[in-house]
Amino acid sequence: MRGLNRPGVLTGRESCGPGGENNQYNLAQAFTFNGITYPAGNALQGTRFGLNPSLINNGVVGNYFGNDDYEGSIGNSNYNALEVTVRGAAKGLTYTLGYTYSKSIDQASSLADAVDPFNFNLTRGISAWNMKHNFVATYSYRLPFERLTHHARLALEGWEISGITRASSGFPVTLSTDGDNSLQGSSPNGINNRYLDMPDFTGAPLSITNPHSNGLQYFNPLAFTDNALGTPGNATRRFFSGPGAFNTDLALQRYFQIRETKTIQFRLEAFNVFNHTQFFGPAAVNGDVDNPTLFGKVVNAMPPRLVQLALKYTF
Repeated sequence: MRGLNRPGVLTGRESCGPGGENNQYNLAQAFTFNGITYPAGNALQGTRFGLNPSLINNGVVGNYFGNDDYEGSIGNSNYNALEVTVRGAAKGLTYTLGYTYSKSIDQASSLADAVDPFNFNLTRGISAWNMKHNFVATYSYRLPFERLTHHARLALEGWEISGITRASSGFPVTLSTDGDNSLQGSSPNGINNRYLDMPDFTGAPLSITNPHSNGLQYFNPLAFTDNALGTPGNATRRFFSGPGAFNTDLALQRYFQIRETKTIQFRLEAFNVFNHTQFFGPAAVNGDVDNPTLFGKVVNAMPPRLVQLALKYTF
């Protein structure tokens, strides 16, 4: 702001200019800007400090730099996939096997993803829900207990076991920063929950490892650093995936016929029946480069084994 550099406006040898966005400027005499007069002795915050509404200049409401938000259907995405399905039945067993090999790319996956206002393609990358490999098997088998003995036939027949087994790749890790080093003024506002800035990729290996055996560290945090001042960051928002999933849910059930139109269904259900620890989900790995405690580590997991009993009366 050139007006601040007039002789006698600022105290001491202070000067307002490029590189001073983080500074505080102290007034030696009254200064008028945009119709508002600031008395001598008051302090004005630099433009980057002014992006924080809690640092309003001298308590004057509306006198700070903030977001000029714009929302619109301006992005684009594409999805390509190979899908294979196999169905079959044999001797009491019915099954469906499905496999998908896919890739989804977009400029923003939700309102939480800010788009670079000068070049939409700078935020183009893998979608938050991208799942490269996804295999799902559903099956049901009628247990032939009644063939083991003729005794207690009524109690043994009609039992059935069914389940769903899924093996899939993980969701992408979302990288982010907690600052506006790009000086574009794009800060979280409750809708866009992350800053626009991306980290810089240092070129160090990601060194993706098994978080079960190394204290929950998933990738090398030294592979990224804060973006250089005045740059948006050279890392892509999402370009590698978190841990995958291997899960099986099983149910044992039987229908008991009470009368012609009345039945009772007994169900014993187990979710994650093998109790695998599964670090799976879109927020399973922390990608915030400015969170040194958690950056690069697994922070979320799917629920452990859950078992429930159910009775359903139909009439």
